[in-house]
Amino acid sequence: MADTRVLVLNGPNLGRLGVREPEIYGHASMADLEVQAGAWGSGLGMSVEVRQTDDESELVGWLHEAVDTRAHVVLNPAAFTHYSYALRDAAAQVTTSGLLLVEVHLSNPAARESFRHYSVVAGIATGTVAGFGFDSYRLALQALAGKLKG
Repeated sequence: MADTRVLVLNGPNLGRLGVREPEIYGHASMADLEVQAGAWGSGLGMSVEVRQTDDESELVGWLHEAVDTRAHVVLNPAAFTHYSYALRDAAAQVTTSGLLLVEVHLSNPAARESFRHYSVVAGIATGTVAGFGFDSYRLALQALAGKLKG
């Protein structure tokens, strides 16, 4: 599994982690996530690259890159979760190409405002982890490692 590459992709407003609604999203920053996810991945024998964008087309492009380079994905679509069919279709290309894609959320969308209850990504994801803060990412990476071992 040492050759296993994982892209940890994050959507809009997650670049504001640590300052945006810390009572919901916590006090740690995206830079903190990069360090933690890298360490978690390394401990699992995976090479992890963390990225964040507020641009839907860039996120779609990264999912295409995952397919082309055979990288598994941990995806926090953020607000795109609820309405981006372009993102959903790109994410579906990941899973239909035999790669794993785990949807993650820092908070539990089902316990929040009603518009957050539906995910267009969940139906094509390998699995979903939500509500555990940064540990959602750790759990997603562990789940990927478990599925890959098999």
